[in-house]
Amino acid sequence: MKYLVSLYMAFALIATNAAANPALEDLLMGSMKKLNFHAAAKDMPEAEFQTFDGAPATLEAYEGKHVVLNFWATWCAPCRKEMPMLQELQAEFGGDDFAVVTIATGRNNPAAMRKFFDDIGVENLPLYRDPKQILSRQIGVLGLPATLILDPQGREIARMVGDAEWNSPSAKAMISALLTP
Repeated sequence: MKYLVSLYMAFALIATNAAANPALEDLLMGSMKKLNFHAAAKDMPEAEFQTFDGAPATLEAYEGKHVVLNFWATWCAPCRKEMPMLQELQAEFGGDDFAVVTIATGRNNPAAMRKFFDDIGVENLPLYRDPKQILSRQIGVLGLPATLILDPQGREIARMVGDAEWNSPSAKAMISALLTP
């Protein structure tokens, strides 16, 4: 029994503040209620994806930041709806400790990706690609859009499938709380 209690305490201690903080969930309203915080942070795979130009990229480039990691596709109508809201979130919070990272998963033509962003006026989000769905498969993306929140250690602390109002007061309050030490 002592072993189980010790094991429980160890897991509780290594869980991130976000995962262990029910107050964050209390901030979620409207479409943001679909965001599920995990009881403990989950390690992310080290799979590569690609820059727009096809160069290799990894999430390690974002360690030290909280990340809103969004998987999308050019054919996805809900993705088109939420992308400008993600852009607004990046404009307000992006910097040394926060980033919105977007990855088009599946066979998305780079020209169509650029047109997608141009048509909806997105200018401040990265155009990454996961054409063979290696990263998205390894982390279990089963529907689009899918959005994960990563802690500064690069671990998944929350996940949502479906679009959301990322520019809502609820989303902004949650991001502000994450960024507050």
